[in-house]
Amino acid sequence: MSVNFDKKKYLKSLRISEGERGYFDIKSLTKDSNIDINKIPFSIRVLIENVLRSYHNDVSNLEHINNLVQWNKDTVPDKEFPYMPGRVVLQDFTGVPVVVDLAAMRDAVTTLGVDPSIINPIVRSDLVIDHSVQVDSFAQNSSLSQNISREFERNQERYKLLKWAQNAFSNFLVVPPGTGIVHQVNLENLAEVILSSEENNLIFPDTCVGTDSHTTMINGVGVLGWGVGGIEAEAVMLGQPYYMQVPEVIGVNLHGNIREGTTATDVVLGIVEKLREVGVVEKFVEFFGSGLKNLSLTDRATISNMAPEYGATCGFFPVDERTMDYLTLTGRDNKVVNRVENYTQNNSLFYEGIDPEFTKGFRF
Repeated sequence: MSVNFDKKKYLKSLRISEGERGYFDIKSLTKDSNIDINKIPFSIRVLIENVLRSYHNDVSNLEHINNLVQWNKDTVPDKEFPYMPGRVVLQDFTGVPVVVDLAAMRDAVTTLGVDPSIINPIVRSDLVIDHSVQVDSFAQNSSLSQNISREFERNQERYKLLKWAQNAFSNFLVVPPGTGIVHQVNLENLAEVILSSEENNLIFPDTCVGTDSHTTMINGVGVLGWGVGGIEAEAVMLGQPYYMQVPEVIGVNLHGNIREGTTATDVVLGIVEKLREVGVVEKFVEFFGSGLKNLSLTDRATISNMAPEYGATCGFFPVDERTMDYLTLTGRDNKVVNRVENYTQNNSLFYEGIDPEFTKGFRF
């Protein structure tokens, strides 16, 4: 790749229902590098866009871009690159210490005579309160309200802190108790699949890290994400890159239909068993094939959720027609649905039956 690489060469514009938006064109980038983008796994394409966009902000360099663009199933380089997730997802068990750290940092800079508001999440961060549930009442119409009332009584101090944090920090949302499990809320409400930044008028793939190992569930809807430690999450929140190695990608070629009498649970457990046999620890797993269309989004999410059980960093499902149907079903704004469809189809991130190449693969 040329050392005279023009930062703005691959910054293109796309007209969507929200208006004219900028995006980084990975199809043109790979073409200029004499690489067939159709051979690159979709999860790697997301990473290519990520480093190309962060190069524009002086975070990544040409070597990082080249290592991902030149991704090859036979020779994955043992190299690190800076990854810049678009969102951070927290829950109240691991998220409260993060908020305490941010509050302590504000106290520290105040002592130094500096405006404390400079300590603020740069990356969009969502904290879902779901780990404080205890069942005091059940099998009654009033059970939910009674349990939530007791939950507030038990966790009054913690919840006051979180309410303060939502009001004190911008770019920080707290989802209140009784709304749902963090991964469900992330999948059904928070994830946009393609994010839009009003600050720089860009659209780009939704990616996230979370302080829970089962953050991987979000890969079922085409959002690359996995769990990290609290320190890593804080660093990402404050605009620092998450360094990771260029991953190997294991491809799972799904074919056929679910036979009568076979449950979704049977399919999920069968795939998990096979992945354990193959050995996918610290690798990406990506699903493709003609059978993909026969797997519902809820089944995909369950398979992705179990990535920690089969040892993979993530179990990724690329965006396809099923994804679009799910976004509509779950009440996403029409503008968001239009954004996802237009962006993924124009930037080679929409799965249309052309199968990439993988480090290893098997049929299921």
